[in-house]
Amino acid sequence: MYLCYIDESGTSSIPGNTSHFVLAGIAIPIWHWNDCDREVSLVKKQYGLQHAEIHTGWILRPYSEQKNIQNFESLNYQNRRYEVEKLRRAEILKLQKSGNPKHYQQTRKNFDKTKDYIHLTFQERQSFIQEVAQCIANWGFARLFAECVDKIRFDPSRSRYSLDEQAFDQIVSRFEQYLKLVSGKQQKNYGLLIHDNNETIAKKHTHLMKTFHDNGTLWTQIENIIETPLFVDSQLTSMIQIADVCAYALRRYLENNESPLFDLIFQRADRKGNVVVGVKHFSDGKCTCKICVAHKSQQATITQ
Repeated sequence: MYLCYIDESGTSSIPGNTSHFVLAGIAIPIWHWNDCDREVSLVKKQYGLQHAEIHTGWILRPYSEQKNIQNFESLNYQNRRYEVEKLRRAEILKLQKSGNPKHYQQTRKNFDKTKDYIHLTFQERQSFIQEVAQCIANWGFARLFAECVDKIRFDPSRSRYSLDEQAFDQIVSRFEQYLKLVSGKQQKNYGLLIHDNNETIAKKHTHLMKTFHDNGTLWTQIENIIETPLFVDSQLTSMIQIADVCAYALRRYLENNESPLFDLIFQRADRKGNVVVGVKHFSDGKCTCKICVAHKSQQATITQ
């Protein structure tokens, strides 16, 4: 049995506020699950994050309050948290009186989403995510599947599915093909999809998966993936958080050319020989990013 944890990065709405939408799935054999979970938990503990969710986008933002605290780096975790929370309380009280409810609500959201990480400097938060990504890179048994869509190149009128549905179709198809390849004549390997919980997405992807079981995806019949996806609370499931790191790293590389996290994560992309087949960049065909170059290598091999 293989477990494939799925999460997204960017918005699937067009145009939205990101140029790319990424749906990523990290698949691990069930007999390695406990080792992976324990390894991630140890890294979290080193940074005082054992009870916190890994939400990469919020972790890697600069927190302006830290710059206003004298000798912030020299303080212990408890005092850092106290000083940041004090400044944040003052800011919230000021915004309550400002007559700008939109700014007030957005600031409250920012503070709530980042409250678990305020005891770490920006450099420490970068190091934390880097260590988590290194863990993933070291999992030779894991496989990364991802559909990275350049929304400028996506034409809804020509697609059978919406953008996020097409991405899901691709992830399911590639995971299914992988399961068939690793299955032997005597033993069939099954897979289960585990998705970050979202009520709207849950209904859509559950219905879509039932359709796949009945009629197949655009690319393959479903024989090895069982059930519809399980939808779980990412705050309580470390491996969904790992999928978040993967999706974030892929999107930031494609949008901002940020390579350090990508280069670690991309090592786990499913390959056929030396050719990456598990991760695809939906673009204009002229893209020279590392993902597209890998697929062009596949095309060259087929041509030869």
